[in-house]
Amino acid sequence: MIQSGAMRSLCSILFLLTSLTLPALAADDDHTPPPVTPASNFPAVEVHDNEKVAIAIEPYETREKQEIFNIEYAKYGVIPVRLIITNLGDKPISLRDARILFETATGERIQAAEPADVQRVLHPNNQPKTMPLPGPLPSLKRKPKNQNNEVQEDFDTFEYQALAVEPHTTRAGFLFYVVQRHDPLKGADLYINKLRNDEGEELFPFQIPFDKYLNAKAGGTN
Repeated sequence: MIQSGAMRSLCSILFLLTSLTLPALAADDDHTPPPVTPASNFPAVEVHDNEKVAIAIEPYETREKQEIFNIEYAKYGVIPVRLIITNLGDKPISLRDARILFETATGERIQAAEPADVQRVLHPNNQPKTMPLPGPLPSLKRKPKNQNNEVQEDFDTFEYQALAVEPHTTRAGFLFYVVQRHDPLKGADLYINKLRNDEGEELFPFQIPFDKYLNAKAGGTN
């Protein structure tokens, strides 16, 4: 009886430990955004002291960093860029009209991608082929093959969504850019304009070099 009771106690302890451990392991596998910290904590940052706004960028261009997503986007020429905006002032900043463009080393400006844009890059063979007119119209109920719901999940979880940054607050999120070229970050910038203060006045544009990030990553100066 003593041995049987001891065995039951041991089983109970093992069950409790397993119950506590499994949720923790599941949490490690969750795709969750990184914690939000002020823009000044990042090497690729630009601060406008007069307007009391700091904006930082951090590309997630490596396989290790992209583990937070469902997809390794760099394999397809898609660069997720984390945007961190800190309002250092006492009045809100509006991003309702903001334009946030990836400017390549050759001066080409690329808009942030929508989920459908990324889908086309991931599954180029599934896009509808052109046909000469007149021709039959495709059924409205037909869905593209191989729709990748993971792309939409990543956008829902990680995409930058804040239309305003409240006083003394930091907002962060990701924008996804289709930049299918070799070494896309070198010499490139993130160009941000049409931010406005609470009176509707446009702030000075931000142009943040990705080289700041690359230099810091290589152990150089900012």
